[in-house]
Amino acid sequence: MRLYLAAALLASAAAPALAAPTRSYGDLALAPRGDRIASIDAVGGAHGVITVRAANGQVVRTLDPCAVCTYSDVTFAPDGRLAWLARDKAAGTVTLGIEDGKATRTVATIAGVAETPRFSPDGTRIALLVTLGAAKEIGANQAGVRQVGEIGEKNDEQRIAVFDLAGPAVAAAAVKPLSPAGRYVYEYAWTPDGRGFVVTSALGNGDNNWWVATLDRIDAATGAVRTIAKPTTQINFPRVSPDGREVAFIGGLMSDFGSVGGDVWSVPITGGTPRNLTTGAKFTATSIAWTGAGVRGTALGGSDLSLLSVGARAATLGWHRPASFAAGDGRVAYSADGSRVAMVVQDFTHAPAIYAGPVAAPVQITHDNDAAPALATARSITWKNDGFDVQGWLLAPRTAGTGKAPMVTIVHGGPAAANVPSYLTPDSTSGTLLAAGYYVFLPNPRGSYGQGEAFTAANKRDFGGGDLRDILAGIDAAEKAAPIDDARLGLTGGSYGGFMSMWANTQTNRFKAIVAGAGLSNWVSYYGTNGIDQWMLPFFGKTLYDDYKAYEVASAIYFIKNAKTPTFIWAGERDIEVPPTQSTEYWHALKDLGVPTSLVIYPDEGHGVRAPANAKDLRARTVAWFDRYLK
Repeated sequence: MRLYLAAALLASAAAPALAAPTRSYGDLALAPRGDRIASIDAVGGAHGVITVRAANGQVVRTLDPCAVCTYSDVTFAPDGRLAWLARDKAAGTVTLGIEDGKATRTVATIAGVAETPRFSPDGTRIALLVTLGAAKEIGANQAGVRQVGEIGEKNDEQRIAVFDLAGPAVAAAAVKPLSPAGRYVYEYAWTPDGRGFVVTSALGNGDNNWWVATLDRIDAATGAVRTIAKPTTQINFPRVSPDGREVAFIGGLMSDFGSVGGDVWSVPITGGTPRNLTTGAKFTATSIAWTGAGVRGTALGGSDLSLLSVGARAATLGWHRPASFAAGDGRVAYSADGSRVAMVVQDFTHAPAIYAGPVAAPVQITHDNDAAPALATARSITWKNDGFDVQGWLLAPRTAGTGKAPMVTIVHGGPAAANVPSYLTPDSTSGTLLAAGYYVFLPNPRGSYGQGEAFTAANKRDFGGGDLRDILAGIDAAEKAAPIDDARLGLTGGSYGGFMSMWANTQTNRFKAIVAGAGLSNWVSYYGTNGIDQWMLPFFGKTLYDDYKAYEVASAIYFIKNAKTPTFIWAGERDIEVPPTQSTEYWHALKDLGVPTSLVIYPDEGHGVRAPANAKDLRARTVAWFDRYLK
């Protein structure tokens, strides 16, 4: 299940306004020589433009060839040319554009959805993942198609298409995917000889089958597929060595495509048994690249995100910050030789900024957001529970009074994910609550990333058990660190955090108000009605039909008579990750039991609330619910 609580918990009327809208730097890319950086820059919610900077941060030029389009996926060619995607949502098309510093031109137009353009090693071709005639946005967290007609007979297919840069622009009707029909390609990388691709892919429904994806090779001339390995873990970030002999990837227990974490593995490109290069590591690898200097990437260890270097015998952590990093192709963009990096860095009190420079010591090179105010103070909290060392973040409102204050705990989704620092704005979940005078606690209980695979796997077949005990122990630790009123505790979360919010209501009376978003109340009914049932098998071990008991014992609905806490529930009408029927079932039970409750199902939303009008409504209801019972 997706890792976020809805981004729609926007600022309350009492929230202070920013001095000026912050600038975002999306899909950052670094030129192979490390001398230029490209990103999609936007201020506030304005239309973004493609911005090219020198390595010192000076803007070289901006590009805006389509004023009605949304740009994404900027990427550099080996010789420094720049490509991007421009989506015209109204027209239902995506344009692949390219420029050489002098002129821009269109390479191809795709009728549907497209992502991840990558130049061939010799720069003569460019590949792209295309979903022709897409019925929905890419990803299970997006609003699903309405379930009418014969179900399951047609699925969107994401396939590789290749375009010759020496030829004329390819019209939408002439786009012919290379990879075969029926196979959904999630990620890919060119082989160094340009003769093929290494991919993560699966047959059938793309939303559901990422958890059983295999590591495959696709011929760039014929589209023929050959399996390299069938890892026992979920896999992501396939990357090929410069000599073309090995493939590295991140493999681990993952609950969502896009929420990547695990160990770094390697396997011969000809096939074989993958070898774990970071066995027993007390960190979680979150991205990798294979550069001229070897495998490089990022890793989350405790409170800090670090640059990662993986050798044949050992892995080492380098430059690090209690922050989050972002780049278009992974969390960090590396130069071809691995000596330089660039990424967008932010934490709870510092707005996004581009950092770039030598791997050992990148520095801040943009300062557009230096004046952005800090809405809170933040500190890392650690505690011990059941033999585990657990970590979380405690955020304090800057307007906190002298007496004890209420606190809301936000449980992250996943469960294989983590709460990591990101800049707090009035239109963020935490920013909303802080502006209303609440402390905010962001725990990373067992099942989270950040302390190695054993910690991530510690909640297998134990959803709501040890992880809930970790959270409750973390609240004790937070109360020792700050003036928090134990009689005024709130709980919220979305997706897996929504499940934990529903479940906690049946296990403890410690919370006085709960907001449960896109949550699960009944794993038994959920198994047969969601669109991504494959994600559960690594965690439960067996299907529902082979082990009913395992699904029952973690279902709030089977313990519902213990629930006493007032609960506001929300869901998206077209959520295929967690259908809204899960919220309806829980709401119905609370109403029957006389527990104060409210349910809102937002029209046309998926696994989160995105439409501004719906977001405004959710904001008002959420703050009002906590205020009613905690103040």
